Amino acid sequence: MNKRIGSIVLSVFIAACGDGKQEEAVSAAITSTVEKNSNPSTVSNNPQRQAWFGETHVHTNYSVDANIYNVPVSPDDAYRYAKGEVIAHSSGEQIQSARSIDFMALTDHAEYLGVIERMRNPDDALSRLPLAIDLISDNEKTVKDAFLTIAASMRKREPLNDLMKSEVMHSSWQDIIDTAERHNDPGKFTSFIAYEWTSNPTSRNLHRNVIFRGGRDELPALPFSAFDSQYPEDLWAFMDGVREQGMPVLAIPHNSNLSDGLMFPVETDSWGRALDASYANTRNRNEPLVEISQIKGASETHPKLSPTDEWANFEILDELFATGQDEENNEVDVQGSYVRQAYKDGLLLDETKGFNPYQFGVVAATDSHNGSVPTDESNYSGKIGIADDTAKQRRTSVAAGLTTRLWGGGTGLAGVWAEENTRESLFDAMARKETFGTSGPRIKVRFFAGWDFPDDAMKTRDWPAVGYTRGVSMGSELVAQDKAEKNAPAFLIWAQKDPDEAALQRLQVIKGWLEDGESKEKVFDIACSDGLSTDPVTQRCAENGADVDLKDCSISSDKGDVEMASVWRDPEFDAGQRAFYYVRVLQNPTCRWSTWDALRNGWELLEDVPATIQERAWSSPIFYKP
Repeated sequence: MNKRIGSIVLSVFIAACGDGKQEEAVSAAITSTVEKNSNPSTVSNNPQRQAWFGETHVHTNYSVDANIYNVPVSPDDAYRYAKGEVIAHSSGEQIQSARSIDFMALTDHAEYLGVIERMRNPDDALSRLPLAIDLISDNEKTVKDAFLTIAASMRKREPLNDLMKSEVMHSSWQDIIDTAERHNDPGKFTSFIAYEWTSNPTSRNLHRNVIFRGGRDELPALPFSAFDSQYPEDLWAFMDGVREQGMPVLAIPHNSNLSDGLMFPVETDSWGRALDASYANTRNRNEPLVEISQIKGASETHPKLSPTDEWANFEILDELFATGQDEENNEVDVQGSYVRQAYKDGLLLDETKGFNPYQFGVVAATDSHNGSVPTDESNYSGKIGIADDTAKQRRTSVAAGLTTRLWGGGTGLAGVWAEENTRESLFDAMARKETFGTSGPRIKVRFFAGWDFPDDAMKTRDWPAVGYTRGVSMGSELVAQDKAEKNAPAFLIWAQKDPDEAALQRLQVIKGWLEDGESKEKVFDIACSDGLSTDPVTQRCAENGADVDLKDCSISSDKGDVEMASVWRDPEFDAGQRAFYYVRVLQNPTCRWSTWDALRNGWELLEDVPATIQERAWSSPIFYKP
């Protein structure tokens, strides 16, 4: 398919593809029945755990949409890129990351897995299908109609018989497995076997990435796809069945911001049944994590939901993609679509109905469809093939009804605190939610809560051991104690800058709580860079003066901190109120990728996207229940 025609059809296709007791139950559910396959003599093990950075959401040419974008990258190529090697790009150029990552999960779409790749191979019998012939036609309308047909079949869950080739999908799945096994190198690089379940009813995003803990002998014959069912509840039933057979598995929902309120319901499930404790337990068991940021926007919160949060308007995309259906209004319903609000709604459900389905942790990811992980704003190579593979395309291309510069974010990476870089250790960390997400930089963030932390706990070299032995880590629940009536719990909070990125500006705690039957939220600046202090009234740091020179993207080299830490106590703690806390770390401003593109090509800066970006990291929360 030529590049010009491919660009035309992108706009109609991209989104179609595009309580401690609870924690103990989750841990028990994912416990493996097999021995570790890593060799203790070659794998470095840190009992206090260390931060590993990786990708939990990336596509290759085995995905329908990546193939549409003329992406040439195979699963093998994607792993080579992750390890720092050079690979081909849809632009015809070669791309390479300056730094390798520690782990990756390839998540090609289960629907028509590998089929389009075969249809576009002239030596394959599938290339002679009428639809395959239409896909490579010189007539633009013919090509567009063919893609609309494929997109509609996925959106409506009406599979096209000619494309439902089980032998092709099985072969592709086996190749994905074989490739992951070949690249998995315990202690050096971890490859998770995974896929994406792509439910997209009326373009409302309900997608999940499904990640397996084990290897070849612990996997289903084929992935459970949205053609099997578009309901998350059925996916969870499949996952429970897989787990009962000794195959630990978890799912990570993404782009809740584009779910139009469907991702985090508060009244009924997908079948219209009232939410209950069984729903909450099933969801928490199968989905310990949620993706908080990626190319199609951030899902932390929205200015409409958090009007007092000055940093809520970060890479916001709140318009449904146009995928051929008739839509009178593409504006997304923000209620039920964002992580922070889900945490608040969970508190209220727990208070009023006795269950909380939203006690998840967070990661971030790229959702790259290039088989690459381009998170460096200054070296951004796009993520959706021919829609954004050149600076001009990124600036002007229209994909899914929206200009790519408006929704193509450079974010993000998943951070995991684990003992070692192996499938088992990383998966178990994700299952217990000791994770964080970043908008791209490798900012490290650590978060503990406890009742007996000394005020000088952060001054000792082994302070994380204090956190583990005398408290709980992020993703956990802090159990109420009698002393809560008199003393607020202490939080050990630490962050460290990416050595290749700008310095840190401020360390924040976001709190949500219930008061008089209403959920509330507040942002606390708890540590300020450059020796600055917080205002006791506004709880905000004084501005540190960090700036960006938009003539060359140079930044203030004398502003910001390499490391920030605090032993913090909530000054408004009420022992009788349910609450959650999570950490957000803000970096000094730097140039957004769109500004870098403009400067390199002598173009005017764009007016409809910000020239700079304040990169950040988000921790998983700690929950308090009286």
